[in-house]
Amino acid sequence: MKQTFSRFFGFGEKSQPEALEGQENTETESKNEEIRNIPVTDIIPNRFQPRTIFDEDKIEELSRTIHTHGMIQPIVVREYDSDKFEIIAGERRWRAIKKLGWDTIPAIVKKMTDTETASVALIENLQREELTPIEEAMAYGKLLELHNLTQEALAQRLGKGQSTIANKLRLLKLPEEIQQALLEKMITERHARALIPLKNPEQQIKLMKDIIEKNLNVKQTEERVARMLEVKKPKPKPKRKAFSKDMRIAVNTIRQSLTMVTDNGIKLDAEEEDYEDYYQFTIKIPKK
Repeated sequence: MKQTFSRFFGFGEKSQPEALEGQENTETESKNEEIRNIPVTDIIPNRFQPRTIFDEDKIEELSRTIHTHGMIQPIVVREYDSDKFEIIAGERRWRAIKKLGWDTIPAIVKKMTDTETASVALIENLQREELTPIEEAMAYGKLLELHNLTQEALAQRLGKGQSTIANKLRLLKLPEEIQQALLEKMITERHARALIPLKNPEQQIKLMKDIIEKNLNVKQTEERVARMLEVKKPKPKPKRKAFSKDMRIAVNTIRQSLTMVTDNGIKLDAEEEDYEDYYQFTIKIPKK
């Protein structure tokens, strides 16, 4: 975690003698952190924790391990108020200790800003690769916001491909109901990504429910999406050929003549039809 955190913020890049660098780091760490036994009740979870779901069975298993072997590694916290601490790393261990009913927990106390605290929590969880796809997407989004980075810069700092970052972030554009289904592992990430081209939230949610109810695989989902995107294109209307000025004069002259005949009291039955290549006038004059 330390190495990724340093690379993310650009630390440890100065050129200086190795011994001096080690000495400086030791002095800095001794000033910024200390190990203490802190009351469990004086600790709160990290407000920037990307993980929203904790597997209670795994927490129970961890508590049994700690009960048998003790705390091998302290949690990491920072003091955010007088004798009140916020977890930077180690929330699962803290939850396991609470299950055991211990009064105190060993912790490394660090001095960190809100931005540093959020970044360490996000990066640590991303390194563990136990986040759901939607939690991972939220973590990327938060890091972009905290450090005002482009997707390309974030990908470089995390050692990931830009397409990986971009594909995860697209999941955040899906309706909340679909994000929740992804969070609860009711659908897979590939199912969720197949829904993105639909654009219409109602269609996306309806198909998501079908995926769950009918146990559709990814290929079936993609086929459904393709059918829903098919739009019957209307047949283009034939273009009328442009008529010359003389032709327009001729047509208007016939129309005026018919009007003159009608005005003189003769009842005509006239039909005018417009075809692609010609105008057709059909005139019926009664004999009586």
